[in-house]
Amino acid sequence: MQFLKTVDAKFFHSEIPAKPMGKYAHFITIRITESYPLFQTDGELNKAKVRAGIQHQEPISRLAMFKRKQSTPERLTGRELLRNYQIGEWDKCDYNVEFSKTTPDCILYGFAIGDAGSEKSKVVVDTAYSITPFEDSHLNFTLNAPFENGTMSRNGEVTSRINSQDHILPQTFFPSIVTLKDPTEASFLYVFNNILRTRHYGAQTTRTGRVRNELIGVIFADGETVSNLRWTQKIYDLLNFDGKINPPDPLNEDDVKDAATKAIAELMTQEFISHTDFIADAFQPLLTEVKSITSDETKLKEMLTLANTESSAYAEKYVSKKSADKDKKDKKPKKASAATE
Repeated sequence: MQFLKTVDAKFFHSEIPAKPMGKYAHFITIRITESYPLFQTDGELNKAKVRAGIQHQEPISRLAMFKRKQSTPERLTGRELLRNYQIGEWDKCDYNVEFSKTTPDCILYGFAIGDAGSEKSKVVVDTAYSITPFEDSHLNFTLNAPFENGTMSRNGEVTSRINSQDHILPQTFFPSIVTLKDPTEASFLYVFNNILRTRHYGAQTTRTGRVRNELIGVIFADGETVSNLRWTQKIYDLLNFDGKINPPDPLNEDDVKDAATKAIAELMTQEFISHTDFIADAFQPLLTEVKSITSDETKLKEMLTLANTESSAYAEKYVSKKSADKDKKDKKPKKASAATE
């Protein structure tokens, strides 16, 4: 079944291959905070000290959005859809507890269950960095837990349940490239849909963490492309050159998208890989077509069903075989050591 008419079928495999075959689909994404999310480890916001730009060599501290902070919410979005439409072995999956080892989530995003088996992720996500410096991208809030009457005191005693926490400011931008290795058309749409639909990232996702993903392009290539950091530094250079960075004012979204589009186009000219770019105006027909599929319940279910069929076939052919081979190896009598002979 073919879903896309705007993309040549040569960019996709007819089935999920067992070995790397040198086809890559890169989703060029800008993650935009729309509330006060938390990307933290050990109670502190994640950050890294790096060079400001490719041309601007002064070091700055940037907020960091680690890879699992990006991939975990997106794979959970896909799992939710499979569960909603009851596609595949959705009832056997319990994230970080039990994996069916057959669904698109397991096969595309990978799993590891100790001695019970593992599958390497075909979705590659690297740490994303804020365009603006750490000091201009966060704010410290005081948090409290009031009593039933809405105050912090009861019977003359004041509660000590007060704490403070750094939060990331709204309209902070994290350029991020999500890569899918050896895509089929269905797996490409599955990952694409997960990126488009996911709205919350980081800690406390039920209260805050609202993030919008703006895709500005897709690049099909025969290898890995530029890093998130280099792309971010190039965007910083372009915005700074045009006088668009004026702290503490937030960046203008249109300025960021224009700079990001120009930056990725320029960086791709320096790459040593064969690539076909769907960026800016060339990307709009593809984006429109994908949205027409993911917003139509019938087409969406057909896509999810095909993605599950492909992943189940892969699991039966390769994952089950690995498990069976391991069982045979474990049951094989071990040769006595010299010490026991």
